[in-house]
Amino acid sequence: MTDRVAVIGAGQMGNGIAHVFAQSGVPVTMIDVSDDALRRGRETIEKNMERQVKKNTLSAADRDAALGRIATSTDLGAVGNATVVIEAATENTDLKFRLFADLDRIAPAGAILASNTSSISITRIAAQTKRPDHVIGMHFMNPVPVMQLVEVIRGLATSDETTRRIVELARTLGKTPVEANDFPGFIANRILLPMINEACFALMEGVGSAEAIDQVMKLGMNHPMGPLALADFIGLDTCVAILEVMHDGLGDPKYRPCPLLRKYVAAGWLGRKTGRGFYSYQ
Repeated sequence: MTDRVAVIGAGQMGNGIAHVFAQSGVPVTMIDVSDDALRRGRETIEKNMERQVKKNTLSAADRDAALGRIATSTDLGAVGNATVVIEAATENTDLKFRLFADLDRIAPAGAILASNTSSISITRIAAQTKRPDHVIGMHFMNPVPVMQLVEVIRGLATSDETTRRIVELARTLGKTPVEANDFPGFIANRILLPMINEACFALMEGVGSAEAIDQVMKLGMNHPMGPLALADFIGLDTCVAILEVMHDGLGDPKYRPCPLLRKYVAAGWLGRKTGRGFYSYQ
């Protein structure tokens, strides 16, 4: 069976997911609430593919063919012929619950409903549907066209067949699927976000400047990017959202978001996407 994929969301993650599917020969429909969001998502894909052409990692002909596989729509009904739907909306529990209830109603009976959530329980998301065996986590890393990992998260009711198909699908994209159990934060963010949060506490307490903290982790631990620069890249609001899911779900005070992190979010300093976070991007 040839898969037809629908991606819900044209933002940073959504357009990256659409990009890799189209480049791998899979027809994909990118769905968002506004034409403007879809236009920006499409422009980002075109820009990133153009960069690949200049680096000789993608031919111009393959780029054109890939772009031809991407359709866009503001109507959730466009999932009507999809075999796999991947939700890549904002990391907000209520929003995801509403979306999955709607997708369950609209998507074909046999379609797999996957979430790109970075922390929210797949079991709870699946419980919003009448097909919990067909619901799974498919957590891509950012930037999607570059990063190798796909975290595959089984909910309590996810079937072996659903898991097998998503693992295979990740491999067709040239990604490495790694299975994780359904606990808050899964594997990636269970380890990453406490490190970012601790870097925020170190900054707040004056242990070192943002530059010093990041330099220590880059030069001392061989990380390609320091934790505060990485937080800016992820989005400080997203970092807080993930930490809150872990704090609520695990009940351990070590996951409470750093007050400085909350203050920056309250100020609208969300990182790269707003031009200011721990660093300035003006």
